[in-house]
Amino acid sequence: MHKFINIAHIHVWDNKNKGDVGIVIAVKELLNKYFVNIKFSDFPVETLKRYNKNEIYKINNADILIIGGGGIFYRYFLPFNKKTINSINIPIIIFGVGYIREIGSRVLNNEEKDSIYYLIKKSKLIGVRDYYTKKILINLGADKSKIKLTGDPAIFLSEIKEKKFNLNKKINIGLNLNYSGWLGFGKWEKDILNSYEKIAYYFINKYNAQIYYLLHHPDEINILKKLNIKNLIIIDYKPNEQKYIYSKLNLIIGMMLHSCVFAFGAQTPEINLAYDLRNKNFAKFINCPELFVPLEGLKKNNLYKKAKTIFLNQKKYKLKFINRKVAIEKNIQGFIKEIKLIIKYEK
Repeated sequence: MHKFINIAHIHVWDNKNKGDVGIVIAVKELLNKYFVNIKFSDFPVETLKRYNKNEIYKINNADILIIGGGGIFYRYFLPFNKKTINSINIPIIIFGVGYIREIGSRVLNNEEKDSIYYLIKKSKLIGVRDYYTKKILINLGADKSKIKLTGDPAIFLSEIKEKKFNLNKKINIGLNLNYSGWLGFGKWEKDILNSYEKIAYYFINKYNAQIYYLLHHPDEINILKKLNIKNLIIIDYKPNEQKYIYSKLNLIIGMMLHSCVFAFGAQTPEINLAYDLRNKNFAKFINCPELFVPLEGLKKNNLYKKAKTIFLNQKKYKLKFINRKVAIEKNIQGFIKEIKLIIKYEK
């Protein structure tokens, strides 16, 4: 009987990005919900790229290794080090991870693909956040029976009320941009900013709406200087508080994936401006493929048109989000049940 469980947790170490921080918090919250007396030992995802004897020793002193969630299968984190993977002698569980490929970036090379296969072959159980990641892993040779669709753990991030935040308008619209390292932003900057401004002023003029900017990375401040929207209020709280504020808005127009993940988890209608394959794949995963707009659609005012349509169908999307979230939670419960069987856990 497990009276105490030690979990080694490898995850993205970026404390500036609310999405990355939110994922880590959510993974821990979910595991604490279904296990008792957990102790976490944290390691950066870069641990998988290098061989460090001391880190391996610490990991192997845990009962289980959890890798993820988040975009672990990303060229910046690859290739994984085979010696490191081979040296891990406790059960490896990959939880809620995804594949990242930004528009304009290269495909993975053979060494990177091979290292992913090496990791998934050694893993006991793999939870992915979308259908596309599952397809990629199967194409690499993964055992289908080990791969489960868990969705993104940040969907279930708890919401903590932010006492300083008060709505003063009936209609409240949230915006978010990706300006935290995507090299392709400059090519689309004019179209993106023009579209966001047009959407904002439509809601201001027609509904007397308040427009909020939902900050996910401090670098976004640099592009906000170019966003010409009057009385724009910047929201910048910790992930749990930020997600609570998402729940109070009528519509989110987001670029950072987790602006849309937070919105979905908070049951707030959202539209995802896709700069990455993961944006499109998230919309498919929540059974609302119409909720993403490719960058090419900006010139045809597709984001503007869709914002008006989705806003008028808020109740429909809230209900769809609620129902889909229930189904995803059942997948999570089944996934954690399998983890318990692997480590022979009894409460």
